Amino acid sequence: MGLNIQNATKTFQTRGGPVTALDRINLSIRDGELVCLIGPSGCGKSTLLNMLAGLEFPSQGQALSDGQEITGADPSRVLIFQEAALFPWLTVQDNVEFGLTMRGAPQAERAATARRLLEMVHLEQFSQAWVHELSGGMRQRVALARALAVAPAVLLLDEPFAALDALTRDRLHTELQDIWQQTGTTIVFVTHNVREAVVLGDRVIVMSARPGRIVAEHRIDLTRPRQIENVETTRLAQRILADLQLEPSTGQRG
Repeated sequence: MGLNIQNATKTFQTRGGPVTALDRINLSIRDGELVCLIGPSGCGKSTLLNMLAGLEFPSQGQALSDGQEITGADPSRVLIFQEAALFPWLTVQDNVEFGLTMRGAPQAERAATARRLLEMVHLEQFSQAWVHELSGGMRQRVALARALAVAPAVLLLDEPFAALDALTRDRLHTELQDIWQQTGTTIVFVTHNVREAVVLGDRVIVMSARPGRIVAEHRIDLTRPRQIENVETTRLAQRILADLQLEPSTGQRG
């Protein structure tokens, strides 16, 4: 599913007056592409992601999905936050099946889909575990499996690995690349971590401090799977760092 942001500006009304989070953003994301958005805190990365999810709307301009204006949330576009937001009263398998349950899918179909996806994220042995029994990285893998269960065309990921330790994050980088290559899902990934963006992205979009503008675009042609400690990854990350606008931001929306 192709995504397009056309000349989009987003202004929030606050007690202190209007605050412009995004300024004249133009961005096209091809079907099946994995694009990373990076920039300083408050630059509007999450606001842009929310526009693509249909949770926020441009004050000016348009957000489009397959050429149609995005007018609200849609199950074809799934948003995953930094916190996994799983249901603690459900088992891992029931969490993965949840979206299919809401659609009225037969039990056998739900179970087969959950098994396949839990195998994909290497959690099949935890299918009957409770959420509180899982580590942070395991919870994010369950969240990925739950999102994939409804076969979305687009995954929108808002810093999903930011709170994880380095070893867990590196493992999830590899797993996300595998999932993306197996499913062909369009992925938009927001991060503060430049090397993470290089490891994951087909392209890295660099945004300025607020009001957020696109200041650079880097195409990443490194062979997959990529590792965060590779020399080539570090070299590209240094080039992207040079483009980042690191002036302080005064806003809380990011």
